[in-house]
Amino acid sequence: MAEPVPGQAAATPADVARARAEIGPGLPAPLVALWKVKDGLATDAGVTVYPAGCIGERNATYDVTRCAPGFVLIGDDSGGRGFLLRAGDPCSAVFSSDLGDLGPEDFEVESVDLTS
Repeated sequence: MAEPVPGQAAATPADVARARAEIGPGLPAPLVALWKVKDGLATDAGVTVYPAGCIGERNATYDVTRCAPGFVLIGDDSGGRGFLLRAGDPCSAVFSSDLGDLGPEDFEVESVDLTS
């Protein structure tokens, strides 16, 4: 079960605006909706959905724009797999991939959407 990151309140409008500036207009709407409730999630199994304040840095670190154009890295499993959504697609499935190889041809579908 996903739980809020301990101590995390909703993302501030400034955090969301900064994330939009860093990621671009394709910031997935379901992720923004989550941030309006809690700024990131973590599960007991180590799955994390990144808070607004670090999503730009995470996407830059893994060079998502070049390696997986049209996708946004939204979290990871604390074991080398990342979770991605299609940029700008409010109904995007959640995909996973090895963070060392973010080629979309190797993505696996983890969930039909972020809410699920």
